[in-house]
Amino acid sequence: MKQLFIVVLFLGSLMASCSNGQQNAAFLLEPVAFEQKIKETKDAVVLDVRTPGEYSKGHLTDALNTDWNGSEFKNQIKALNKNEPVFVYCMSGNRSASASAAMRADGFTQVYELTGGIMKWRAANMPEVTRKVSTASEMSVSDFNNLLNTEKIVLVDFYADWCAPCKKMKPYLDEIDRDLASTVTVVRINADDHPSLCKSLNIDALPVLQVYRGKEMTWMHKGFIGKDEVLNHLK
Repeated sequence: MKQLFIVVLFLGSLMASCSNGQQNAAFLLEPVAFEQKIKETKDAVVLDVRTPGEYSKGHLTDALNTDWNGSEFKNQIKALNKNEPVFVYCMSGNRSASASAAMRADGFTQVYELTGGIMKWRAANMPEVTRKVSTASEMSVSDFNNLLNTEKIVLVDFYADWCAPCKKMKPYLDEIDRDLASTVTVVRINADDHPSLCKSLNIDALPVLQVYRGKEMTWMHKGFIGKDEVLNHLK
């Protein structure tokens, strides 16, 4: 009887776990579905959980900036109705996932996340509010192509200061830049400073490494990768 009880308890826990997984999946939305759900929701609350600096460079319409890593996040969400839908996004989806999990644990019942963050949003050509400022300092596609005009192999690193894998990869990228300087040029491009370029080049996640030979891209990788594997593509 005791063994039967344990089996029943295990199956019940497993079913509950699967149910929760399916429920959470329903709250992960691609850009088009995310926008449609916002439009269908009266007085929708949209939270941009990036830093104020990131927010100032472009954000979703009517989005409120509530920095997940800021000291005021918990206080900022206290005024929200926990039983009403809330839409959360960040740059690539990591911070919004953490913020959403914390909000659900705090009692929020309908927290929708933008899969892939604003990078996926931009890649899908979705509407965005930007400040009317000069973009002269932002790299154009033409500027980018000029960087490839070399006989050396070009290793391009698309990164962001907040990106943990990017930070972990930087030391060995600096080593490659130093040790292989005669044959390899390392170009590091901050995605936050060059959103238009990233959109044009379909950079919708971070980090991204690209290798160019004679202006032709011969290799690309998304996400963390170790030094040895990168070196294999620079031979």
